[in-house]
Amino acid sequence: MSSEVTPFRFQDFDFYVKRDELLDPLLSGNKYRKLYTLLQTPSETYNTVISYGGTQSNAMLSIAALCKQKGWQFQYYCKPLPPHLKQQPTGNLKAALDLGMQLLESPDYETLIPTLQSQDKTLVIPQGGAAPLAEQGIKVLTDEIKQWQQEQSISKLNIVTPSGTGTTAYYLAKHLPNCQVLTTASVGNNTYLMQQMQQLGSLPHNLKLLEPSRKYHFAKPYPEFLETYQTLKQSGIEFDLIYAPKMWQTLLTNMQTIQGTILYVHSGGLMGNATMLERYAHKGLL
Repeated sequence: MSSEVTPFRFQDFDFYVKRDELLDPLLSGNKYRKLYTLLQTPSETYNTVISYGGTQSNAMLSIAALCKQKGWQFQYYCKPLPPHLKQQPTGNLKAALDLGMQLLESPDYETLIPTLQSQDKTLVIPQGGAAPLAEQGIKVLTDEIKQWQQEQSISKLNIVTPSGTGTTAYYLAKHLPNCQVLTTASVGNNTYLMQQMQQLGSLPHNLKLLEPSRKYHFAKPYPEFLETYQTLKQSGIEFDLIYAPKMWQTLLTNMQTIQGTILYVHSGGLMGNATMLERYAHKGLL
């Protein structure tokens, strides 16, 4: 399944967007790419998948959708839920639970997670899908990009994608050595992001981490992020509210240093926007 590429004009600059958010409503964007290998895996290979992380995680919902499709049990570890969310799950958490996910709250979350290991017919997927199994799907994505670049006769191409764990950006750079891959850290800073990516291997020479204009806390509502999200949507494409605004803002402040065509790889995550918009409304920002 290949995604289309759409011309996109934003803030008086011309871009292209790789529309990975259109691949699947639940398994979309970089989550589809990261889980591609498991989508091709015979159902009898596993009977249980284990993962962990935040309770509104896009990866959590995508894995839940994958397990539902494969007939696998899905166990998801998290920190203890606040009472209101336990009584009335919302957003991605509710959707994942509806798909059959078993939620396992743990007060010893930080010490428990390192002990989880794949064995027999049980597979452990790290938080956010940050694992070598993601490489095959991202390699498929890079093959699509190479074909599009050739069809468009583009000699100098820059690939842009936001980073949580940096898995997507790392493998994009690895398999597109003749392109520059630009990203920025959504979780922590770029130093932390580099450490995350170095767990996958040495950093590719064509991978560049752009510095944001200021420090932001992950998944916290910011008025400027909401404004960027709204302006992007008004320009014709909806992006996620957590990763995309910071990436687009950082990209725009660095435009004068970038030469050649820019292709933004849409990382999906639109299913999480409803919950984030509720948070913005609760803060009185919407």
